[in-house]
Amino acid sequence: MKPAHKLLFVLCPMLVLGFIYYSSGKLHLHVWGQKPHKDVEPTVKVSKVTSVSVKTTKTKEPVVEGPVSVGRIVGSVFDNQGFLLNLDTRLPPELVYKYGNLSEGACKPGYAAAKMSAIYPKYEQISLLTVNTNFKLLRVFVSSLCSFLLSLSTERIIDVILSATKNYGLGPDLDSLSCKRCIIVGNGGILSNKSLGSRIDDYDVVIRLNEAPVSGYTRDVGTKTTLRITYPEGAIQKTESYEKDSLFVFSAFKPLDFKWLRQMVFKEKLQGTEGFWKSVAHSVPRQPSEIRILNPYFIQEAAFQFIGLPQNNGLMGKGNIPTLGTVAITMALHNCDEVAVAGFGYDMNTPHAPLHYYETVKMSAIKESWTHNISKEKEFLRKLVKTNIITDLTNGI
Repeated sequence: MKPAHKLLFVLCPMLVLGFIYYSSGKLHLHVWGQKPHKDVEPTVKVSKVTSVSVKTTKTKEPVVEGPVSVGRIVGSVFDNQGFLLNLDTRLPPELVYKYGNLSEGACKPGYAAAKMSAIYPKYEQISLLTVNTNFKLLRVFVSSLCSFLLSLSTERIIDVILSATKNYGLGPDLDSLSCKRCIIVGNGGILSNKSLGSRIDDYDVVIRLNEAPVSGYTRDVGTKTTLRITYPEGAIQKTESYEKDSLFVFSAFKPLDFKWLRQMVFKEKLQGTEGFWKSVAHSVPRQPSEIRILNPYFIQEAAFQFIGLPQNNGLMGKGNIPTLGTVAITMALHNCDEVAVAGFGYDMNTPHAPLHYYETVKMSAIKESWTHNISKEKEFLRKLVKTNIITDLTNGI
């Protein structure tokens, strides 16, 4: 083992402990300007899978009668990821009481988080959608992605970006809502000819992914875009294809991504593109105030907690990166009261079906991906659909 690697193995635990101490009182912002619901008592707790101190809402774990050891509980009640083995659509008694008197169609405050806690007792609702000036992105990866710690220059780049973007919410109108209904619009070919556009536009928050277009497909995918989550290789390359009113939410998977984002924020000439796996956008037609950095906690939680992908000693790739769609769903479970999806689902039994609604690439192309584990992701998403935590408008999951 090289001396530098030995040093990293020694430093990583020290950095984790140091960050826990440093951040224990730092991060106390509520996502999207929301205040805690009256019946939820916020607490400060360090997450088990990341060293970020966040506000969480704790719920009681399922009661198992009789003297049962921890090992027996895990083996007989929960699956390997910590989800209840016996899943159904029924609401726990406490949720029946909470939501039973609401009028039909009314938004149910805290519903997604409450249902998640009911089937996944380890669930902790965090309250940071995007990165802010008190939130050093590099520190998030210390606990499980130490290979991300390449140099302090990355952290300086993040500081420079945040000094320009400054804003962290969705805007005054959406931030003031007491209950938010969100939909994540996937890019799947299953969206074609479903005529779901008007139904999608009825949601408070419409989340789109990467370069998926709206113009020319509005009958099926709607017209509204609240935020578009993307990484450099997935960003829209033609500036005229961007919507007029939407937030650009950046998801980072490697240090190089931040160098690209800095150039986009400050409208610099694109340089240093070696290291990207495909061509990237040369400009993003958004003002700094319209740009956000997605909290990378959601990448970690989706990959290692919910799906159970291998950590590979902190090296991302080789089957341990969740799709951006699953990351977006994970984010929405924490930050939306009700969550729906459309355009999700890969049917490997139809290799000649269109992979995306906007191009001719076939379903068989997904088999060439070595970064994702589609079958394990589908297993996780089906749990959410089965228990009505998310609503699948296209029934592809």
